[in-house]
Amino acid sequence: MGETMQIRARGIRTTVAALAAVAGVAAVAVPAAAATAPASDTPRFLEPAELPPHPTSPWYAGPVTAGQPDPLPVCVGEALPSIATHRSYGTEFDTNAQQITVVERTEQRAKDFAALLRKDIAGCAEKLMEQDPDLTATQKSYGRLNVEEGAHVYGLHAASAWGSSDIGLFSVGRDGRTVTVVLWGQMGNFQHAQVADFKKTTVTAVNKLY
Repeated sequence: MGETMQIRARGIRTTVAALAAVAGVAAVAVPAAAATAPASDTPRFLEPAELPPHPTSPWYAGPVTAGQPDPLPVCVGEALPSIATHRSYGTEFDTNAQQITVVERTEQRAKDFAALLRKDIAGCAEKLMEQDPDLTATQKSYGRLNVEEGAHVYGLHAASAWGSSDIGLFSVGRDGRTVTVVLWGQMGNFQHAQVADFKKTTVTAVNKLY
């Protein structure tokens, strides 16, 4: 486990391995300084069993934590405000996930924020390759889900010159003033993306917001 994490950490700033590495570490050990969000003040988050099933491992979850994830996740991290709340998940192997939720002051602000996140994801592959010439990134849009005010699902594959290959799925959903982002990542390519299961997870996440 330690050797795998060290190898994948070399590309943490630019590849989908950032998602897998961050989510995996956070799910196992949340920093002592992290503030656990009061349950009464935050939307409900996904439970481990509601994530895309792993063939050989259960999912484990960290606490619901106030603030931005640290490090910030790839593609959506730069847009996240300090009022975000997040929860990280991991399996016993290389599959990891994260949910990040933001409650805005108005529905229009939430609508604009969701649009910004979708724009950042849409341009993520190109941006990653600009940051790292040794990286090849490809992305797909898996369309809109009809849940509450809607959710959009995306896929991103990143392969490095030194041989790493990571696949990530992203979704952005909104219910009124609340926006949630769900991220799932593992080693592999688009053939390994659990798109149908991830769509079910996204619908569940948006339905649980309030």
